[in-house]
Amino acid sequence: MKYKYRIIVEQDEDGVYIASCPALKGCYSQGDTIEEAVENIKDAMRLHIEARKIVGELIYEGF
Repeated sequence: MKYKYRIIVEQDEDGVYIASCPALKGCYSQGDTIEEAVENIKDAMRLHIEARKIVGELIYEGF
């Protein structure tokens, strides 16, 4: 099953891009470029969802 979530990418004071997914509390990643941050947050989101499924938590399917 595919899920769609909104992500936020911001650049910090050191020039690193920080990506987060507000719908998945605690799901953050980063990258040296926007593209890298987006790819990294996708991996983090996939792992976050897999972990929630393992413990039997419900997954909110969108934004």
